[in-house]
Amino acid sequence: MDESHVSLAHGNGGRLMRELVEAVFARHLGNPMLDIQADAAELPRLAPEGVMMVTTDGFTVQPLEFPGGTIGSLAVHGTVNDLAVSGATPRFLTLNAFIEEGFDLEQLNRIIASMADAARHCDVAVVAGDTKVVRRGEGGGLYLATTGIGIRPAKLRLGLNQVRPDDLILVSGPVGNHGIAMLLAREQFGLTGNLLSDQASVMPLTAPLLGMEGLRFMRDPTRGGLATVMHDIARATGMEVRLSQADIPVSDPVASVCEMLGYDPLFLACEGRVAAVVSPARAEEVLAIWQALPQGREAAIIGSIKPGRPAVVLDTELGGLRVLDELEDDPLPRIC
Repeated sequence: MDESHVSLAHGNGGRLMRELVEAVFARHLGNPMLDIQADAAELPRLAPEGVMMVTTDGFTVQPLEFPGGTIGSLAVHGTVNDLAVSGATPRFLTLNAFIEEGFDLEQLNRIIASMADAARHCDVAVVAGDTKVVRRGEGGGLYLATTGIGIRPAKLRLGLNQVRPDDLILVSGPVGNHGIAMLLAREQFGLTGNLLSDQASVMPLTAPLLGMEGLRFMRDPTRGGLATVMHDIARATGMEVRLSQADIPVSDPVASVCEMLGYDPLFLACEGRVAAVVSPARAEEVLAIWQALPQGREAAIIGSIKPGRPAVVLDTELGGLRVLDELEDDPLPRIC
């Protein structure tokens, strides 16, 4: 048997599966709570003054390794970020790996090592998991599915139901970087480049804001981008979201590719940004906190919440108004 690639026998529950789990997953992700002989993990008693938060996500990105990360690090950051913008401190992850027959074991080691490195930097532990192998041609190489558990302060009030008229909207940095980085990594349309994905933990951005009076809502603008988050706000509140195009940070490489191919950066995925709604009295304070951080140097106040019909309206750089429709198609599939 070829020992350099994954075979169907690696998913049969026998010796080869045990050796794969031990040699790859447990070796990189091992910690005192990860018991590969058990069917469930015992978690320590969590803070009684906190509320347990749970999230789940799946990752089908192609290519599996890209400038700025891998599907492994993306899975950690994507799950951690969903907890962070909910006001929680991430603590534990579970992992399901769906591996295609014939997958290169050396690449699998690199990907899981990058996942372990991201978990260490985020101070989270992978405490349980499962591995499945599918037949050659029935998968995309490697799919990952995760569940994350975190603790949110019991008194924290954060959500779309907290948004008020005249609240201001902030974004922590340039939008669309992950989407365009993935496009360039695939060398689609004959384009290449060295733009890095922005994938990273947003905990440094969210943690300093927790407990701040006037913080209403946070979200990480992944699939569907910033515009989709704005539509979520408009639909939930029944109010108008008014954005200023001139104030929305977009990097030069992203702007150039979007101009060439007709993409709108507002609809492209980010994997290390936060969009927040804050009261007018605290918006400048949040902006200053973010801009003092390496991850938030280009943070900006980009719009506001207005009474009126639920819609997302963009003040264009030419002085006109543009109503942003909801995203219908998928311009860049399998980017997260």
